[in-house]
Amino acid sequence: MTKGKSGISAILGGRGSRDNPSNQLAQLSSKILIGRVTDVCLNSNSNTFKTSGEYFGIGSIEWEDVKISTSKATKKSSMGKALPLQPFIKDFPLVNEYVVLISGVGVKNPGASADPVYYYINLKLWNDNEQNASPDPLSNANNNKSPQNNKTYSEIEAGVNMEAPKLPPPLNLNGKSGGNFVENGDVKAVIPFAGDRIFEGRFGNSIRLGSTAKTGGDITNNWSKSGKEGSPITILKNGQNASITGPGFIPLSEDINLDPTSIYLTSTQQIPIVVATTEVKSNLGQTIPFSGMVRNTPPSPQTYNNSQILLNSRRLLLNSSRDSIILSATKSNIIDSWGDSAIRSKGGNVNILSPKGNIALGETNASEAVILGTSFIKLMDTFLGSYGQLLQTISKEPTLSISAAFAYTSHESSIQKLRTQLSTMLSEKVKVS
Repeated sequence: MTKGKSGISAILGGRGSRDNPSNQLAQLSSKILIGRVTDVCLNSNSNTFKTSGEYFGIGSIEWEDVKISTSKATKKSSMGKALPLQPFIKDFPLVNEYVVLISGVGVKNPGASADPVYYYINLKLWNDNEQNASPDPLSNANNNKSPQNNKTYSEIEAGVNMEAPKLPPPLNLNGKSGGNFVENGDVKAVIPFAGDRIFEGRFGNSIRLGSTAKTGGDITNNWSKSGKEGSPITILKNGQNASITGPGFIPLSEDINLDPTSIYLTSTQQIPIVVATTEVKSNLGQTIPFSGMVRNTPPSPQTYNNSQILLNSRRLLLNSSRDSIILSATKSNIIDSWGDSAIRSKGGNVNILSPKGNIALGETNASEAVILGTSFIKLMDTFLGSYGQLLQTISKEPTLSISAAFAYTSHESSIQKLRTQLSTMLSEKVKVS
């Protein structure tokens, strides 16, 4: 028995007139419509919040057919509501953006429906990240003739006053959605490289699922110096360098040193990050970061080309609200700063342990040993007690001169005072073993 064909094979093989490609495309096109967004339900302050099902309708839009002019009476019949086709992806359009509308089943009518009730994606009319809105091209408001066009040639020759053409009002991107989106006009897209998948927001934030891409062109990247072509890299960027100028439509490539906040997940790439504590010495350039802090200095962050995670921002905060923060490394743990470095425990101990190595304070090659204070104080107290008894015995020896008695008298008060103060010289916080 011959198996039935499916997919493109079935179309090319033919299954009668009902299933030929032209019929299938006609059926598909009858279920797809392009609409212009007139309002979006975003929150309880949206104009359509009550009529869209309240919180069940978040993300729903009101739309109108772009092929029918607002001046026509049939315009009202071309308006409708639509829900996001994929509600788990929050990519809601702005007012005056265009969306693809798809007819389908609904809650009230689970059968076949001729009404477009879902929207899939907003069209990138301008291929712009911030907004891709366009006013209704068929509306009277956008097609009024300028005043001088209403004048006859004889009126113009007679000197009839000419009025300057009225500019169209600014495009409304929020409508009555309750939103407050403001277009900056300079938000740039990140440039793609072959094979990349990129997710971009409207505000200069993006996620690149990319790879090592040694490419030409005016805009290149700075992470492909090492590694094989196709080695994976993931870059999360939040915001763009404020000093970048030029038209918003010219894209850019990520730069970990200039972007406000970045997370890089690498495999074989070298990331040219400038570490905050990097020193620059004349005639030597940049010194290797963290050199002299541990026995084996780690490779420079700018030359390391193995898998790593880099976080870079003006400030980093690691907070564990219920349990611990654990830093574990096969080699070294390094904390470096230009200002103070502090470790504090408000309710417990601060433990610095080195079962097999030394604990160096001040310099990595520190050689002066720390005295075990408790043992030292006990021995010193015993010594001072014996020394005092010796002086007392000598002072009572009749064969010795009067100077021996004077020595005991003058030292007795000092020895007793020192022995009393010895117990206060021990730190209650710092302990060594």
